[in-house]
This record gives sequence, C-alpha cells and structure tokens, in this order.
Amino acid sequence: MTKLETEINRRRTFAIISHPDAGKTTLTEKFLLYGGAIAQAGVVKGKKNARAATSDWMEIEKQRGISVTSSVMQFQYEGFCINILDTPGHQDFSEDTYRTLMAADSAVMVIDAAKGVEAQTRKLFKVCRLRDIPIFTFINKMDREARDPFELCQELESELGIDTYAVNWPIGCGKEFQGVYDRTRRKIIHFTSNTNARAATATEIELDDPALGDLIGTSKRDQLADEIELLDGASCDFDLDRVRHGQLSPVFFGSALTNFGVEPFLEDFLRMTTAPLPRTAGDLLVDSFDENFSAFVFKIQANMNKAHRDRIAFLRVVSGRFDADKEVYHVQGGKKIKLSRPQQLMAAEREIIEEAYAGDIIGVFDPGIFSIGDTLCTPGRKFAFDPIPTFAPEHFNRVRPLDTMKRKQFLKGMEQIAQEGAIQIFKTPYSGMEEVIVGVVGTLQFDVLEYRLKNEYGVDLYSEGLPYEYLRWVHHDGDEPLKPENLTLPGDAMLVEDYKGNQLLLFASQWSIGWTADRNKQLTLAEFGGTRFV
Repeated sequence: MTKLETEINRRRTFAIISHPDAGKTTLTEKFLLYGGAIAQAGVVKGKKNARAATSDWMEIEKQRGISVTSSVMQFQYEGFCINILDTPGHQDFSEDTYRTLMAADSAVMVIDAAKGVEAQTRKLFKVCRLRDIPIFTFINKMDREARDPFELCQELESELGIDTYAVNWPIGCGKEFQGVYDRTRRKIIHFTSNTNARAATATEIELDDPALGDLIGTSKRDQLADEIELLDGASCDFDLDRVRHGQLSPVFFGSALTNFGVEPFLEDFLRMTTAPLPRTAGDLLVDSFDENFSAFVFKIQANMNKAHRDRIAFLRVVSGRFDADKEVYHVQGGKKIKLSRPQQLMAAEREIIEEAYAGDIIGVFDPGIFSIGDTLCTPGRKFAFDPIPTFAPEHFNRVRPLDTMKRKQFLKGMEQIAQEGAIQIFKTPYSGMEEVIVGVVGTLQFDVLEYRLKNEYGVDLYSEGLPYEYLRWVHHDGDEPLKPENLTLPGDAMLVEDYKGNQLLLFASQWSIGWTADRNKQLTLAEFGGTRFV
C-alpha cells in the first residue's frame, strides 16, 4: 500500500448534529480529550467566568453558551486521523449546518435521553438521509432521569424512518446509571465517574459472573438479563452494509458530561465507518484515492483573527494529496493559484501545514476570490463539484449604520459576512435609499450580525423588521432591468436586487405571489436562480 493510500485510509471525517442542548458540543470536547488534543474539557455554559468549549470560539458563543457557527477540529486517536465538524444545533443556523454536512462522510446524531427526537433533530436527519451517509446515534445524558431505552429506540424508528441496532445497552439512569452492556463482546462495562480525566475508570465483567450482583445490585442484574433477552429476540440484525448506506443506525447509550460510554462509542464508531467517500461532479465520480488533488469550499469565515482582519476559506479535500508548494486550478476563477498559508484547524487555533490528504479539512487565506461551493483541483483537470444548495431566507430586516460616517465600514462588514453565507443582502434599486435589506433563515442571525458588526467592524446598527416571508427570482423577456413603475405589484411586495445585479421580488404571502404572476404575464417567478434554494 502506498503512503497516499495509507494516509487516506486512516482518515475519518464526520459531523455532529443535534437539537440544541442535547450535549453535542460536550461530546465533541470529550472526543478531543480522548485524542489528547485538549487537557481539560470546557464547560458549555453562558457565564463569563466559565471555561468555554474549544469548538465555541466566537465571543458571542462563549457569552451565550451556544454554537452559532460550525467549527472544525482535527486530532489523532489510535492510528486514525479524525476531522470533527461541530455544527450549530439551533434551527436559526441550519444553513451553516447544512453546508457543513456536505463536507462530512458520516454523522453522529446526539439525542437527549429525557427528550428523545426533537424538531431540529428531524430536520438535520433528513439532510443526512439525502446524502445517504452513515448515521450513528448517541443517546446522551443517561446520568439524568431518562425515558425507557426501548421507547427511545422505537421513537427513532417511527419518527425518523430508520432501523436501529443497540450496540450497547444502559444499566439504570440518573444517579443509578452504572454503565453499559456491550452486545458485541457480551460484557458489561461498569464506569466510575471521573469527569475531566482523559479516560473514565471502567471495569469489565461478564453477565454471568457471580460478582455482578454485588457490583450493580441483584435487581439491576436481573432486569438487565431480561432486557438483553428481549433485545436479542426482537431487534434488527446488525448489517454493516446497511449502516454505511444510512439505512440502519447503530445506537449507543452514555453520558458525555461524566464520560460514561464515550470512549467505547468512539472506538466502535471508528471501526464501523469507512475511509473518505467519493463526491460527484456532474456525471463524474471523483474517488478519494485518485492521485490528483481536488477539493471544494464549503465555508468562509471572516475575522477569525480580528487583529489581522483575515478571511479563511474552509476546504474539504476530496481526492489525492494537497501540497502547499504546488499550484492548483480554481475552476470558478478560471486560473491557477497558490493557496496561501494552508492551515490545520482546532476551532479558532491554527497550525501551518505542508500537506493534507483526502478527508482532511484545511483552511486557506482567502483574498476575496472564493465563494461557497467553489472547486479546486490539479491543473489540467477542469470539473466542478455539484453545487451546495442555499436556503431561501424567510426573515427580512432593513439595516443601516447609526453613524453615517461609518458607511464604508458598514458596507465592508455586510459584504464580508454575506460572503460567508450566513446572511443574504439586497438593495432597493431606483429608490435613492441607502439602506441594505438583510435576509436570514432564522431571526437569531440578526443578533449575530449586529454583534459582529459592532465587535469586528466598530459599527452600531439600526435594524427595522420588514413583513416579507417569501423571495422569488425574476425573469422577463426584455434585456433592460425592470423598474417598479413597469410592474403591477400589491402593497406587500418589493422589488430588490442582490449584489450580483440579479432582480428579485419579496412577498409577504403566497397570495401576493399568485396575484403578481397573474397581472405581470411578462414575468417568470422562480424559487431559485443562479444558486439553487432549498
């Protein structure tokens, strides 16, 4: 086996998804702990004096105790090179999560043992199913009062439409949670809590060992024996091929906060997942073991280092080996470029690298030439990976700087944040007004925008809500741009332009869309234009 094949084979790239507060970021911290990437796990709380989680690197994330942007972390564990993509759980940031899932080869779905399947879990799960990627379930917070594990597995199957296979089974919950039964090795792993240690104290014991009754209590032992018998007789058979096609989800029980079950889960997960998956570029399937380098941009982040006003493009390496000394071809830009300061990432911390392989996530300095979805490849090859869909905004605000002297900083900040994909910006043509209209998927993005403009660009923002909920691209027969006076529009519609000059209409209701289409036969109203909306 060549060095290229060896390096790619040991890569694992996965995203962690969940509803808010299910413990996703805490689980990420414990993975980093086991990999030796950090010495102490962060406490994910919105308090100024608490340690922030490693993956929550933005100041607003540390203050609120939530993830508002996806982060990337790479570490080594047991010979594997692991790339974790930690995603925002809050639905208002689902677009960032969607893009991040496009860069992942598998997903870990974290479920709160007391709450089960929640709204955001369903939405993110559907995205994973569309990509046909393996989905592993970690039922978290077993150290608290939890629902019946059979009921939780049944809910996963009925709510999400996927079969489940319990790889381990919990012994008790809340204060009585004592560990898990490993169905593969048919052994009990009894844990002793040690929250911030790299490895929790674990004792392995056979189910028929007479000492088991003394360790967990005779009633717990008898209950476990009955549950295992029922599980073995009634559950689906384990089928690794079905797992790898997203049809069967391996289920693990544990507690990220107390380290119960985290390391066994990580080891089984690495054993069941595969090397980096291929990606489609139209009719072409690009294999990860192809010697030619290729990658795509799935995220852009401005001001990761405020002191340097830098802008980082996140690349998912799809095939081959990346060499920092060689030129690559930027397909959308139509020219050869040399990627500046390629970096390995640990949330906001970065280390300059000389090489990377298929499956890796790397950051490169972006002078303003990249867009989300751009393809980079070895010179001489010209193909583009399938585009990354963009969510249509559902909430709109009119914004302007409170201090008119800061108009330049305002426009620069708006443009840079829009290029990240977190917001979409529009202007009102022919109106003579200097306001910018912002469209977002979730209203919390407005708070993040206001915070970032203040802290990264020194601009205080005036923001006014608008009544629109729907956006349509406008196509018409003539060559000249449309003007409002040439249209028959209802009172709750507005003509806008994006910053590429495309014309769109904003509507307050579905009724208004139909009314406008009926009275403007020269128009075609489309739900998507140059960039596909979902």
